[in-house]
Amino acid sequence: MPQLIEILLYKLKPGTGGDFFEIMQNVSVPLHRRNGIDVIWNGQSMHDPDAYGLIRGFADMAALEEEQSRFYASEAWKTGPREAIIARIETATKIIVPMNDDAVKGLRKQGYHAFATGG
Repeated sequence: MPQLIEILLYKLKPGTGGDFFEIMQNVSVPLHRRNGIDVIWNGQSMHDPDAYGLIRGFADMAALEEEQSRFYASEAWKTGPREAIIARIETATKIIVPMNDDAVKGLRKQGYHAFATGG
């Protein structure tokens, strides 16, 4: 069954990618999941530690709007990771597209990506 996929791309302030990744992995993504939001994939870009992606899945536009409204209005978000996340974002871009189950399963198998430094 096709679902809507929201792809968020963040350009982070220089030097904040590692901290942003930790906040997302340890606080924000678990909070999303506890609130019923399907996080399909998230992680740093392979080309830049200060570039980050988040892919979330929703049944339809009504579900997206309702789930996000509830999540972003929650005290857990407002008093939790909100400020630390927003403080590190320079720009954000969003696109919402339909995606079939096989494509979503493929994205899930990718796991998250943490930028590796050194060589």
